[in-house]
Parts: sequence; structure tokens; C-alpha cells
Amino acid sequence: MRESEPERTATEQLLFSTAAERAADKLAFNIPLGTKVFVDASYVEGVDSKYLISALRDRILRRGGELVASRDAADIVIEPRVGAISLDRKKTLFGIPDYGIPIPLAGEVNTPEIALFKRDKRQGVIKVAATNYNAKTGKLIESLEPVYGFSHRTEWAALVLFNWESNDLVPEPENDNWVGK
Repeated sequence: MRESEPERTATEQLLFSTAAERAADKLAFNIPLGTKVFVDASYVEGVDSKYLISALRDRILRRGGELVASRDAADIVIEPRVGAISLDRKKTLFGIPDYGIPIPLAGEVNTPEIALFKRDKRQGVIKVAATNYNAKTGKLIESLEPVYGFSHRTEWAALVLFNWESNDLVPEPENDNWVGK
């Protein structure tokens, strides 16, 4: 058996990638069929920015653009700009949080959380816009206003015994038996 624990959890990765797909879907590229397009991602930074750029490239191809590897071979350049690519978390607990009790000469003992009601919501947030310009002249073709992509996973608990979750990360979360559930 092989166990792998990457730096980020699958849930975090799904929160980012789902939000990226939704934001990419909302950008309304107006690209004439067969136009050679270079995507200049040199100003895009952040965790999972490569996935976002790949999602944008996919949408360009779906709308009839032809991707090229250099600015010199392109008819137009699309320059995406990212305003946000992150996770937010909001946690509400009515009950007693877990905490450590120091024990002299023995260290610390952690007590379990006792949740009468708990909501722990994590949300993926992406804000992206793009500017399209002529690759030869640099003249503006179109400037797309920012669009937003969101995703969420919320864990709930009530009366210590009842736990459930809701999310929009997988197509049918109610039928999913992945470890994160």
C-alpha cells in the first residue's frame, strides 16, 4: 500500500479547479473561426494559475481559435489578468472547541470538539479578466470585464452525533464515496 500526502488536499485542489472552470466558462471570447491565438500568461501568478490558463486555452479552442506557441505566429494575443485565485474559509461553532490541556512533565492532551452546531465552509474564489489585442500592431481588439468563479464545500455538525456535508465539487456529491466525504 502506498500513501501519498501532497502539500494540499484533494478538496483544496477541487475547490481551485472547479472555480477556475466556472470562471473560464464565463469569459466570452469573441474569436473569429481559425484565428491564430497566443495566450500570454506571463503576468498571471498564484496557486493553480497554470490550471486556470489551461482552462482558458481550452475555451479558446472550443470557440474556434487556433493556439500558437509564439506571439510572432499569432493574429491576436490574449492576456489574462487574475484579480483573485484563493480559498476563503468561514467557520461557525456553537459548543466547545477542541483545545490542549497542558500536563506538567508530560506535554499536552487535546480534548475533542463538542459541536451542538457547526458549519465549516470553504470556498474557492477566482476573478479573471482578459485583454485581446492585435499581435502585430498591439491595437486593442476587446477588453473583457472580470468574471468570477466560485466553488464550495461545507461541513455541518449538529448535536455532537450528526455530521454531513454539501459541495459542488463533483457531479453527484450525494453518490460520492471519496475519502473527503
